[in-house]
Amino acid sequence: MLHLRLIVPADRTDEVLELIEATVGTTHVAVLSGAARNPAGDVVLCDVAREAGDELIGGLKKLGIDDCGSITAENMDLTLSRRADEAEREAPGEGMDAVLWEELSEVTHEESTFSATYVTFLSVATMLAACGVMLDNAVLIVGAMAVGPEFGPLAGISTALVQRAPKLVARSLWALIGGFLAAMVLTAGFAWLMDALDLFDEDMIKAPRPQTGFIWHPDWMSFVVALLAGIAGTLSLTSAKSGALIGVAISVTTVPAAANAAVAFSYQDLDQAWGSSVQLLANLGGIVLAGTVTLLVQKALWHFTRSSTPVRRARTGASG
Repeated sequence: MLHLRLIVPADRTDEVLELIEATVGTTHVAVLSGAARNPAGDVVLCDVAREAGDELIGGLKKLGIDDCGSITAENMDLTLSRRADEAEREAPGEGMDAVLWEELSEVTHEESTFSATYVTFLSVATMLAACGVMLDNAVLIVGAMAVGPEFGPLAGISTALVQRAPKLVARSLWALIGGFLAAMVLTAGFAWLMDALDLFDEDMIKAPRPQTGFIWHPDWMSFVVALLAGIAGTLSLTSAKSGALIGVAISVTTVPAAANAAVAFSYQDLDQAWGSSVQLLANLGGIVLAGTVTLLVQKALWHFTRSSTPVRRARTGASG
């Protein structure tokens, strides 16, 4: 269930209530007349089944409530109510399959911001991966993958393509490309510093590295893994399964490839730098492709589910 808290101008409350009561899957409607101060108006509260949430939020936006008031939605971990159970049964489809497009757009927008924190996380992850490839240490590689925040912009690109939002595409691309460029430049500087401190040397980059050699040897399996990771990562975002997203983060060779490219370039090993760059681009492209297709399939399946399920209108006056 989702809990909605709305601030509505007093003269718009009746039409908002009509929309809520006409939306299948809503219940627990309450009105606090004149409770809102900034902006002034009534506070309207209701619960809605997740599978009906996108429809209700979309209807509220069409009424302009996001402009003249506010719309706040929260996920509810536990709701003990017969009426809530009835609302979930009435709503078409399953809550786990429902995509809240407004929520997805908001999350990917926030995680696709080119900020100091984002660049710091990505740079630290790339430096950790640099230590991993130089020491041929798979544990450090996995840790670096988990730290990297690059899935946010990748998901932002997929979401923006499906939603046809060119501004979000540009924002996500800037965060992705600018972030990796900054991280790779800083990692190259880090490699030079470690070399000056005699902690890195050219023999380490030239030596056989059975644990991490795959990083600069891209093949079709790398692209297949990226496709599967893109599907899993997108599903984890749309279903709020953050644990699955962690698994995705440690399954694709993005940050390690950027790290190896930066270190190899600092030692003028252009073959490794090129191979790592191809690996990086293949993984990024695979994730974006899979994420975009996954969202398109989810959108089509949900449209089919809603159109093929008999609609039972919510009971008027089913508040409480």
